[in-house]
Amino acid sequence: MAGTEAPTPRPGAAPPGPAHPGDEAPPGAPGTGENVCRRCGGTGRAEQGQPCPACGGTGKVTVGIGGA
Repeated sequence: MAGTEAPTPRPGAAPPGPAHPGDEAPPGAPGTGENVCRRCGGTGRAEQGQPCPACGGTGKVTVGIGGA
């Protein structure tokens, strides 16, 4: 069954973290990369200093790169 396996991390790369609501794809998926969270501007914080719900407080989201 092709396409159902977890992506293989690059040698020396950090293991993928958990997915967050703002992610467009699972962390580590081919054709993706990290970007600054648009909702919090990369601070990782939302209103009243709470963790951003889109990025889980990391300030980063996984997005598709390139184009076809």
